[in-house]
Order: sequence, then C-alpha cells, then structure tokens
Amino acid sequence: MRRNSITFLKYVVVAIIILALCPLAIKFLMGGKRIEEEYVDAGRGMPFAPRIQRDSDVVQMNQKSTERKKIDWHDYKKIAEEAAKTGPGEQGAAVFLTSDEEKQKDELYKVNGFNAYVSDKISLHRSLQDIRHPDCKSKKYWNHLPNVSIVVPFHNEHWTTLLRLVYSVTERAPKELLHEVILVDDYSTKKFLKGELDEYMAKHFNNVKVVHAEKREGLIRTRLLGAKHATGEVLLFLDSHVEANVNYLPPLLDPIAEDYRTVVCPFIDVIDFENFAYRAQDEGARGAFDWEFFYKRLPLLPEDLEHPAEPFRSPVMAGGLFAISTRWFWELGGYDPGLDIWGGEQYELSFKLWQCGGTMVDAPCSRIGHIYRKFAPFPNPGVGDFVGRNYKRVAEVWMDEYAQYLYDRRPHYKNIDAGDLTEQKAVRDRLKCKPFKWFMDEVAFDLVKVYPPVEPPPMAWGEIRNAAADLCIDTKFKGGDQNFGVEPCVKDGKGGGEQEFEFSWHKDIRPKKRTVCFDVSTSVQKAPVILFNCHGMGGNQRWKINPRTKQLYHPISAQCLDCDTGNKELFMNPCDETKDTQKWKVENINQTAIIHEWGLPR
Repeated sequence: MRRNSITFLKYVVVAIIILALCPLAIKFLMGGKRIEEEYVDAGRGMPFAPRIQRDSDVVQMNQKSTERKKIDWHDYKKIAEEAAKTGPGEQGAAVFLTSDEEKQKDELYKVNGFNAYVSDKISLHRSLQDIRHPDCKSKKYWNHLPNVSIVVPFHNEHWTTLLRLVYSVTERAPKELLHEVILVDDYSTKKFLKGELDEYMAKHFNNVKVVHAEKREGLIRTRLLGAKHATGEVLLFLDSHVEANVNYLPPLLDPIAEDYRTVVCPFIDVIDFENFAYRAQDEGARGAFDWEFFYKRLPLLPEDLEHPAEPFRSPVMAGGLFAISTRWFWELGGYDPGLDIWGGEQYELSFKLWQCGGTMVDAPCSRIGHIYRKFAPFPNPGVGDFVGRNYKRVAEVWMDEYAQYLYDRRPHYKNIDAGDLTEQKAVRDRLKCKPFKWFMDEVAFDLVKVYPPVEPPPMAWGEIRNAAADLCIDTKFKGGDQNFGVEPCVKDGKGGGEQEFEFSWHKDIRPKKRTVCFDVSTSVQKAPVILFNCHGMGGNQRWKINPRTKQLYHPISAQCLDCDTGNKELFMNPCDETKDTQKWKVENINQTAIIHEWGLPR
C-alpha cells in the first residue's frame, strides 16, 4: 500500500511538472517563430530586431517586450561635473588669442581650414552649454535601446579636434549603448594619424578602432569602409570635427527602437571656425533641395512647432550626421559604391529610404556641434566633374521623370557617363520602391512652392544703376559672406565686373545665373549688404522695388539701399525719398508684376 502511494505521488509530481512546463515550452516555440518572422518581414512597430538571430536572442527579446518602459537616460553626475568646469572654451565659450598668439596661428589655419591653434588651447574634455529645448530635459526614452557603432571618416584631421570628438561621444553616451567607435582614415598624410593614433586609442579606449584605407577613397567610400567593419546594431555616421552635447544618443536610438526603418538626424549646431564658440544654428528646419541639387531647408510644419522636443519628419538629410540601423542600411544597399568622393550621397540615401518604405526624422533633443571650415584645406582626389556624375547616378535611378528638371538647369549632365546602374536599379526593384512622384506628393509636398521645377521668370533684371552717379552695383563674382559695392558701369564701356542681376520670383536679388543673394542681417544704420546662399524664404533676403520712388526697400530692417559714391560703398540707411543715392534704375522691370506681387513699402 505504501509502495502504491509512493508510486502515485511520483506520477502526480511528474504530471505537475509537465503541466507547468508546457505553457513555457509553447510560449518559447511560438515566441521563437514570432521573432523570426518579424526579422524576416521587417518588424515594423516592434522592439529593435537583433542583428544576428540566436536562441538566447529570442528569450531576451521576449523578456524585453514584457519589460519595455520609458526611462530617464540623463547622467546627472556627469552633467553636474561639467557644469562646474572653467577654463578656455569651457561651457562652449569662445577663445580669443593674444596678439602674439595671433601671429602663430596662420600655419595651422592653412592646413586645417579652421583655427587649430585655438583648438589646441581647449581641453579635450571640454564642457558645453545645454542648449536643448527645456522639454528635452524631462523627456524619457525606451529602456531597451539598440547599441551603436559610431563611424567617423577622416582625412588629415587635426589631432585635438579628432580626439575631442572621441572623448565627447564616449563620455556623453551611456556605456551600455555605445558598442564601438570606428575611426576610418582616408589615407591621411599626417604622420600622427598613423601609428601614433592607433597607439593612443589602444592605450586610452577599449572600444575605439582605427581602420586605415589602403588608398585615397573619398568621403563616401570611406564611410562604406567603416560600415563594413561595424558590428553594432545601429550605425551613427559623424564627421571628424564635431562635439556631441548632453544625452545626445538616446534621442537618436529611440525612434529606431520603434521601427528599424527609421533614420534619425541630430540637430547640427555650429562650432565657430575662428574661436570655437558653440552655438545653435537654428531651432529646426526640414531638409530639402532645389533643382540644381543645392541643399535647402524648409520651415517646420505647424504641428511640429507645437511639440518642440519631438522628432519631426524631414525629406532630405544634410548628409554627414545621422543614425541608421545596420540592418536597414544594408537592406538599402548602403551607399551607392559608384558615387565618387563626395556629392549627392545624401540625396541618394534620402530618396531611397523614403521611396523604399522607410522614414526619416530630425531629433531636436540630440544636438551635435560641427565646425564648418572657412575653406577646404586640401584638394579633392576626384577627376573631372565627379559631383555631376554622382548627381546623374542619383537622378537616373531614383527621380524618374523629375530628373529632367535637373538637366534643364545643368544641360551638360546629359552628356556625362553615369556608369553602370544595374545594381542600383536592382535595389529599387527588389524593395518594390515607390516612384519619385510619390516622394514629391507625400514627403516633400511643399517643396515645389518654394523651389518650383519650372521657375517663373524674374520680375526685373539687368544692371542696377544709381541715380546720384553713373555707378552700378557690382558683386565682382564674390562668394558667400562677402560684401560688395558700386563701380563704373560695364555697359558704359568702363571696366568689367558682375553687374547683371535678377529680382527673382522669390523676391530676392541675385547675380544672374548664381545662387547667392543680397542679404542684410542687421537693422543698424549703414548696415552692410553681403552675398549669402539664397534660401528662398524671405527674411534677410526679401526686397521690394518702389516703382514710384525707385528705392530698393528691405522690409525686415525697414531701410533702403544706399551708397557712398565717393568710397563706392553699399549699405542700408533709413529711407529718404529726397536722396539720389537711394534711387536705383533697374534696367528691365515687369511693372505689373512688381506692383501686383511686391506692392509698395509703407
């Protein structure tokens, strides 16, 4: 009897164990199937799918899905330590040189295109002001985020700017999210960027790799080289002269954790090339382009302005700084390897990610400062019009009938050999990508209002002659950020220069066939007029012709264009109808268009 009881109890125990384990086994098997299916069919709306699928991943992903919650990723101890720092450049402040130091900066300036002497005076661990919107400081992100490989291409980068980049991205990132930093050397000639750099990184970091190209590759293929060495779940591409600001990483990864086909760009702040002051560029705009493929910006939509800490959709990336899941990057074919050196890569990636089922957003709570060089310190290794060839490759693969608008403005592109496009067109076919018209209608829907494919004719054009003396406005083929004045008129047979202008339908004034515009950035008396890249958004570049008084009125400063005929200077002054120096004769005017479209100044 006792033996039977013991036997019975054994069966009961076994039965209980089986009953307990069955649901777990079923859940495990079903869960494994679900995760695997998500990995195959894209996993939209689910937690980030791992790069390599293993049994342990299935358990981990199931565990993560039940524990997902939003948390605060800020490192408050680090933030407090940085807030207490003082010294040259700390808190992102400008650094000014003494007169003796000014004499020593030139050699470093020539080889870098920025004031490297100032960079050397600043700590490699310098602090930055937190200039994010206040809402960012309380924003939370998913507790389970994918890890990241930061890919940094460089060629002959200055030592301290490169090291400051590495320290900023490593010290301001949660350790569990930063898988590795990959520095990709595009065949630099500076000796310290060879063995010395490798030794420094090996000594001071355990997650920083240095990869050296065997020949000069150019920016695009160097990025690709870095991506091929990366093993993280997300690729974060950065330029080699940037500094990451507080808590920059979670805002870039959070949208990707929601949908691996989302590409995320940080807000790009400005590090002054002269004094290394850190400042905001703006508080957000959507990336765009004109039909010559100049990068442009569109204003934020009203619904985006209502939520200043939330990511917003953007049609086109600026190019150098963005995060993309490794899986999505390679599903898209990476960068087109046929693109040479630089140029067009941001359009190629932006168009195909949107047309092939992805999304791109800018993350206002991720801010990274960038040094915009004063000039390019080294020549490009490309031969011929490599940028035009790149543009044609992008247009032929992704833009369909809209490519003609690019060719209308750049007719010589039609004769450029774009090379073999078979692989790129195969990517489009494989991913069943949408036509470019869909992109224009659904993503860049308001671009044509600012940059129409077929531009209306100018409202006025020709020389602009002053009434006080036979002198004409002359921009002398100058570039951006340069001022200009008046000179003897070319059409009078006196000298030469650049004296043909257009009053475009954007209501700006620009040298004929160029994309720099008259720009006034201050309202003070005798404010200078400079050339600045045309943006088509009015503001500093908005002008009105007064057909009655012949004045050129600048609404935002409420002043009129004036000149000193003796010194041949051009500037702004309070409007005075009696002053001949404020009266200008534009050679050709569509009077009806001027009166109807521009109206009269108040």
